[in-house]
Amino acid sequence: MKDLKHLIFFEKLLENAENELVKKAIADGDKALGYSCYFIPEVLLNLPGCFSSRLRAPGTGSIDVGTYYMSNKICSYTRSILERGIEGGFDYLSALFSAETCQMMHRGHEHFEILGLVKKQNPKFFMSMFDVPFVPDEDALAHYTEQLKFYVLDKLNEVYGVDTSEKALLDAIKRHNEICRIITEIGELRKADNPVITGYEFHVIQLVSQVCPQELIKPYLEETLKELKKRKPDPKPWFRTRVVVVGSENDDPEFTKLLESCGAMVVADRYCFGSLPGREEIEVKDNETALQAIARHYLMSSECPRFMNKERTQGRMDYVKKLYEDYKADGVLYEQMKFCEYWSYERVIGTSIFAVETGIPCLGIEKEYTLVGAGQLRTRFQAFVESLEIKKIQGGNK
Repeated sequence: MKDLKHLIFFEKLLENAENELVKKAIADGDKALGYSCYFIPEVLLNLPGCFSSRLRAPGTGSIDVGTYYMSNKICSYTRSILERGIEGGFDYLSALFSAETCQMMHRGHEHFEILGLVKKQNPKFFMSMFDVPFVPDEDALAHYTEQLKFYVLDKLNEVYGVDTSEKALLDAIKRHNEICRIITEIGELRKADNPVITGYEFHVIQLVSQVCPQELIKPYLEETLKELKKRKPDPKPWFRTRVVVVGSENDDPEFTKLLESCGAMVVADRYCFGSLPGREEIEVKDNETALQAIARHYLMSSECPRFMNKERTQGRMDYVKKLYEDYKADGVLYEQMKFCEYWSYERVIGTSIFAVETGIPCLGIEKEYTLVGAGQLRTRFQAFVESLEIKKIQGGNK
């Protein structure tokens, strides 16, 4: 297929957390607000004069310093974020928001205060941590809404004078939904028998939509969508199988490229930093404030395995099965960041209970933040692709 016009530009934006568009927004006077979890609503960080910046640590090498301050039993994503923070890689931030969801990342974020990171560059920089319920019922929703107001909106208004009015929130939802519509429409193209986009390209596009100021990246996303609608696929599909990737933190497109180099197109991204869920539009219902709508959306739509009750666990399996069917996949890959507590359980559930109950071929892998074991992963990916091909030849579960 013909190369996408902006793909190289998108890839360059992902080389650094403080990328070209981030620098431009800051130069224009906007505040960069960092976050690292779905439960910190991206939409709330895109109020007037602000933009959201989901934390990544591209190009991570040694994380010895991050390990020193934490432990080698902490996931390497958390240690990489702390390491990059100590190196000054997040000095562009005006604030960092943390939800008490993953205790490892929560502890990592605490070190930004303990070590005084960013403060020297921006004396007004603040850390804000809040609680997220473990159940998605009405009482929990009320608590979550209150937490968002006190620890996000009130803090932004108090420290930076950010407009947190109902009108500003509704406008932020509108702009957020516009980005969601673009990404969702691009993602839907993967359902075709011979898609005009690769999983790698979509991964790159989804990431830039999260780590760049919305208003600056939006024109490029719109142009890319128009380009894809006119793009002609290769006469014969380049891939041998189609897979749904499910799992924990995954912000490295090279992981997707490695998997696709083995012949498996990633047709659905059900992982942290992915679009399923993550790019659904927020609906404001009657008799509901904008903040209540935002809180309800994020609490109720989350597919995070921190919800451990039976209903939500079954719901996650049903959701993966639906993605498998909707995107006409041949198998499911469960990936887990090493030492990730929640996904260590979920991966086992996926590759044992889910695989047995549905008959869907599943592969489970454990990985580090960087592709340090790329050779071993390649071998496992190749074997999985071959097994899916054999199953199709034999008329397996389709």
